[in-house]
Amino acid sequence: MATTKTKKTGPVEKKLKPAVKKKTKKKSKPAGAKLQKSKTLPVKSTGTAVAKFDPLQSYLSEISKYNLLTREQEVELGTRIQEDDDSDAAYELITSNLRLVVKIAFDFQRVWMQNLLDLIQEGNVGLMQAVKKFDPYKNVKFSYYASFWIKAYILKFIMDNWRLVKIGTTQGQRKLFFKLKKEKQKLIDEGFDPKPKLLSERLGASEKEIIDMDQRLDGWDVSLDAPVKEDSDTERIELLNTDTDNVEDLYGNKEVESLLHATIEDFKATLNEREMEILDLRIFSDEPMTLQEIGIRYNISRERVRQVEKSIINRLKEFFKKSIPDFDMYTNNND
Repeated sequence: MATTKTKKTGPVEKKLKPAVKKKTKKKSKPAGAKLQKSKTLPVKSTGTAVAKFDPLQSYLSEISKYNLLTREQEVELGTRIQEDDDSDAAYELITSNLRLVVKIAFDFQRVWMQNLLDLIQEGNVGLMQAVKKFDPYKNVKFSYYASFWIKAYILKFIMDNWRLVKIGTTQGQRKLFFKLKKEKQKLIDEGFDPKPKLLSERLGASEKEIIDMDQRLDGWDVSLDAPVKEDSDTERIELLNTDTDNVEDLYGNKEVESLLHATIEDFKATLNEREMEILDLRIFSDEPMTLQEIGIRYNISRERVRQVEKSIINRLKEFFKKSIPDFDMYTNNND
């Protein structure tokens, strides 16, 4: 019996012993060795960033979190906005359609060919305007309605920033701006020469409008401060002719005008009532009375009126000469 017990217990002890040893080995291992090794890896500098930050991709990733709406949800949100001025409903309607703005902005990028985020930003403004104006009681899908507002704001932005000088200010010019290049290329692809007359028929605009817009699109902005040539110090603005007076002349003329008005007021103080009326109604009037009309008023002859008028003018000249220094110089310049 003793031997059988020894035989049964022997294998159990052998099985248990390795298990105990394994546990001991795990405890005896330096557990932090692997961790310390991995901690030292990021310290190594490669000199470059892990990934370049892309604001567009970041924005697209952010707006993808918002769910699209069903027709019923659009109507419900639109009703809350119109009736209760619910800002939460407006926020939900806007955010769920941000991807629509991106899609439309991509369509316009072939014209803009610059920062797409600029177009998206303007399109978002159009989207917010669409949310304000949307009528949920009409049987129109919001995305269809909003697309017109989004396109309008993007197109206006492109036209305002295409050149330093605006090339399209009316609605017709904006449409022509967007369609002209597209139609020209279409005619070339079809084998036609895109002449103004043919483009006029296709686009429903006059030949003059076609030529004018084509010249604007093909032209380039030139800075007036830029030199005429690379090796020249002369700026373009110096070669421009102008028919207007410079600031100094305008200011000088204003000063002379004020001086004349003040002198005339002083001169009027030396006149009697009849002379004053002849001065105002005949000499200084834009629609002067005739000698006959003034003669009838004062019961004097036409000749007498003419003599009084001549006397007033001579006295006025003498008064100017005494009151205004260098008066003769001003009258000679005017002659």
